[in-house]
Amino acid sequence: MRNFYWLRAAWLRAALAGALCNVAAAETHTLTLREAIARALAGNPDVVMARLDELKALQSVKIAAEPFWPRVTGGSGLAWSNGFPLSIEGSAPSVFEVKTSESLINRSHTYEVAQAKENARGAGFATGQRRDEIVFRIANLFVDVQRAEALSGSVRKQVESLNKVLEAVKTRVDAGRELPVARQEANVNVLRARQRWMALQSERDAAERNLAATLGYNPGDIVKPSAEAAETEPPKIPESEDEAVKAAMDSSKELKRLESTYQAKALEIKGDKAQRLPRVDLVAQYALFAKYSHYDLYFNRFQYNNGQIGASVSIPLLIGPGVKAQVSQGEADQQHIRAEIQAARSRIALEVHQSYQDIEKSEMSRQVAKAELDLAHEQLSIVLAQMNEGRAALRQVEEARFNEDEKWIAFYDAQFQAEKARLMVLRHTGELTAALR
Repeated sequence: MRNFYWLRAAWLRAALAGALCNVAAAETHTLTLREAIARALAGNPDVVMARLDELKALQSVKIAAEPFWPRVTGGSGLAWSNGFPLSIEGSAPSVFEVKTSESLINRSHTYEVAQAKENARGAGFATGQRRDEIVFRIANLFVDVQRAEALSGSVRKQVESLNKVLEAVKTRVDAGRELPVARQEANVNVLRARQRWMALQSERDAAERNLAATLGYNPGDIVKPSAEAAETEPPKIPESEDEAVKAAMDSSKELKRLESTYQAKALEIKGDKAQRLPRVDLVAQYALFAKYSHYDLYFNRFQYNNGQIGASVSIPLLIGPGVKAQVSQGEADQQHIRAEIQAARSRIALEVHQSYQDIEKSEMSRQVAKAELDLAHEQLSIVLAQMNEGRAALRQVEEARFNEDEKWIAFYDAQFQAEKARLMVLRHTGELTAALR
């Protein structure tokens, strides 16, 4: 029993030591937005996988083109012969032989090569699309961290002001100058502000950890935007919505990828139809014979070196209904891709329009918040002057400060919402990565 308790205590110590090591291993990384984007583009798992898919697509072109390259095999066809020298695997027994074959005319394979090249081009667009998505995600997370940090600072000031109000109310209640319900009301206001502050702290922590995970850091690490990132000017967007929509349609890697897929499917259909066409292959063979095969006994003339070169022509006469079914399937896939392209165009135009609407609303909200902030600042100045003259209490001053902090929160929030909307526009116009790198 004593050994059991000793083992349990040892296990608990080991578990505690492991937990402390994990906590100690967690690091805080301070990066600018450009540094974060550079790291993500170099090692983000999604970007790496997209590049590997692109590499596989490029290698598929070589695989598809293999029939048009000569394939040479060499070896020996040695065999013991009794009687007439028979043919083994289509060749006479030989000491050494070389065979080669190559497609000369094969329209079906030609279209396969063209399709593989188009697929490789589409894979390049997919890699670019994934890269832009990662850049947009990182920029969004940076905005989320900055927003939560700015708002939590204002809310923390509100908590301090409400705590002072609570202390002032307690004094007045104890002195019998206010009802006890006023203290309860002040306490509820403090608790609400603390809850709001904790929610913002949680949002910031989640954004920092998501940012670290997106950048490929260890679990538990966090990334904090540097002071330089906070001072970076927001990138510019097209002046009009129509210009942004046109730029989005012209530069959208998603649309280019879908159009490339459509072209690849068209080449696949042509390749299916080309199965009805004749095929011509180059064939050649060399063989070195030996007299022990008794060739000199059965043929009038014997020679050691023998060769053959020519063309193998294959003409499909009856190919069955499978080809027609493949063509029908390809045409159905084309219609499906065409519908995807139309849906993507509509969605991009709608998202750009919505982003410009959000920018206008955020700008109006910012103007209103700025006006209200100026008003709250003037009101706080008046209350402070009244307190110096003895005509206002501390509670009134802290309530005015609370109101001013509330207007700061609204002002910050409007700014960050406008910045997110601008990022969405730049994402669709294809200028986000270049603007932030």
